[in-house]
Amino acid sequence: MTSSPPDPLYPHGTPGPVRRFLPRSLLGRAVLIIITPLILLQVISTWVFYDRHYDTITKRLAQGLAGDVAAVIALLEQDPGLQHRREVFQLARSTMQLQLSLTEAVELPMLARPGSVRSVVEARLEDALRERLGRRFAIDTRSIRERVEILVQLPQGVLRVLVTSERLFSSTTYIFISWTIGSSILLFGIAVVFMRNQVKPIRRLAHAADSFGKGREVRDFKPEGATEVRQAAVAFISMRDRIKRQIQQRTEMLAGVSHDLRTPLTRMKLQLEMLQEVPDAKYLQADVSEMEHMVEGYLAFARGEGQETPAPTDLGRLLRDVVTQLTRDGRALDLHVEQDLTLPLRREGMRRCLTNLIANAQRHGQHVAVRAGRRKSLVEVTIDDDGPGIPPESYEDVFKPFFRLEQSRNPATGGIGLGLTIARDVARSHGGDVALEAAPGGGLRARIWLPV
Repeated sequence: MTSSPPDPLYPHGTPGPVRRFLPRSLLGRAVLIIITPLILLQVISTWVFYDRHYDTITKRLAQGLAGDVAAVIALLEQDPGLQHRREVFQLARSTMQLQLSLTEAVELPMLARPGSVRSVVEARLEDALRERLGRRFAIDTRSIRERVEILVQLPQGVLRVLVTSERLFSSTTYIFISWTIGSSILLFGIAVVFMRNQVKPIRRLAHAADSFGKGREVRDFKPEGATEVRQAAVAFISMRDRIKRQIQQRTEMLAGVSHDLRTPLTRMKLQLEMLQEVPDAKYLQADVSEMEHMVEGYLAFARGEGQETPAPTDLGRLLRDVVTQLTRDGRALDLHVEQDLTLPLRREGMRRCLTNLIANAQRHGQHVAVRAGRRKSLVEVTIDDDGPGIPPESYEDVFKPFFRLEQSRNPATGGIGLGLTIARDVARSHGGDVALEAAPGGGLRARIWLPV
């Protein structure tokens, strides 16, 4: 069973079904916070406009047109013989912008067109004509471009009224919509530009913290942006300086400890060389050698990667060097590097990490297989052996300093319990990690993750 490293951005698993559709970046969420009220404002404004202004204006325009048509019909009714029809039509054309024609001896149903879904304009015009005329009529707003046709049944025939659409439509509708949408787009663009500038310092801070966590040098980073972002940047710089001071103090202290411990050990070795005739001298020499070995192990663990600077390193070549060094005694070791794997590494620290893990696999198994390849944004190295493995409940315990499954303190049977600890310490200093699991073919698998 294989495992994969958890997403550091979502350590508790993938987001829920609702959050999955929400933007994950700060810029995206800030834009959403801006655009959501803006859209709601547009919807509410448009609804109020159509419900109040547009409906009222359309109703009044329809009533005005219906009144003009009613006035023309009233003039025609005062002239039953239609002797002054031409003058009435001319007057309506010049003063009311109505084009009139009369088809005599025709019934309205013969000219009426089948109805369809009414628009707001048609509904208001129909209500106004029904209120003003009290006659049968028909309305057509679609057949003639930019014209509205009204057919009214008169005793002499059917009166046809053509009027431009401008009489029923208000240009303020389009002006209002254009201004609201245009201003919203402009304000949205300005807000996005400002928000991008506010997010940039946060991104730089995140990049600086991520680089420092991976052991890389953070150069030319300075506080900038809003006050809260500057406070976070200042806190990060202070934390970085404290950590560097602690590492430096630890290194200096260990240098002194190394000198203080090695001096008496050297004197003891010299004195034991002069006591060859003493029967128990060889046992004391073994104890001194064991103590020297343990001191070297302690110092290697505490020293970590020291002051080594990360540099672009070919991980495949480094693996081949380590494998070559560990197979000088003739033991077989299978190495497979999938592709070119160049990434910033502390070369000697990573060499120590790989050497400890591969040597540990060789110590407990007859066959060792090493695989390295890229997995999305990570580089993964797996080290499998066919040894007895370890209980799953001890997968994390073996990374504790000086912890050994074999309870004796004899270095010949498993070291001093710092190999895996040093390996994980090196991997985590690069922003990665080391984990143990059961190998597919039996035995133990050590998996290393390193960020690209």
